[in-house]
Amino acid sequence: MTASADKSPARAKTKPMSSGNMRIAVFIGSLIAGVSLIVLLGVLLPSKSFEARFLIDKNPVYYPWTIQNLMWLVFFFGLGELWLRFLDGRADSGQLRRQYLPEDERTILRADDLGGIYASVKESARSEELFMPRLIRRVILQFQSNRSVAQANSLLNSSLELYMHEIDLRYNMLRYIMWLVPSLGFIGTVIGIALALNFAGAETTNFQDPKLLSKLTDRLGVAFYTTLLALLQAAVLVFLMHLTQAREERALNRTGQYCMDNLINRLYER
Repeated sequence: MTASADKSPARAKTKPMSSGNMRIAVFIGSLIAGVSLIVLLGVLLPSKSFEARFLIDKNPVYYPWTIQNLMWLVFFFGLGELWLRFLDGRADSGQLRRQYLPEDERTILRADDLGGIYASVKESARSEELFMPRLIRRVILQFQSNRSVAQANSLLNSSLELYMHEIDLRYNMLRYIMWLVPSLGFIGTVIGIALALNFAGAETTNFQDPKLLSKLTDRLGVAFYTTLLALLQAAVLVFLMHLTQAREERALNRTGQYCMDNLINRLYER
């Protein structure tokens, strides 16, 4: 009784944040980071410099309500989603060091031995979210119900396929963001071209102005900068997404191999 009482406060202190609260916190952090970058660029970059026109479009008429600033906010929201996926992948990889199952070469697991393993796995942090606890509990329940190693192995394989599909579904929001960023860039280009043409139409009486062509090309240049910036942001997001998704899938594959070696292959069927 004393040992359990001593452990309960420590468990309460180290209780992890729920996935919903974590998502809200990351969303707020991404929004703050995006706004901070926009403000910093607006303060540091001169209004008529190439960097200002390319990154934030410091046009005094409609700044800060520009397409580039909106793209930066969406970009940082995508980085926040990638950070969530990175944390989940790291948590799943960390489960391999918990040693839920015997890892020596002699231990055989009978049905009576699985109750303690099931209880320890169920009491672990985030046992309802991470792949390792969910997979071990599912296989143990299957084996205890019918004492069949073949069915437990079949359940393991089908569960791994479902979890792989679950990983793929987690990236739906990121795929939408990677579609949205270039789309915003193209929208900014269309809006910029339309504004440049309206400016040229309003200046029909000033065709003799030697600076007219320079002003028109400058406006068209800002219009095309939005597409260029969007493509660069999308390239960064796609690269990071592939790295993060590969990390999650690798963690799942290692989890399946761990359960196969230390659970399925140790089950004793009378």
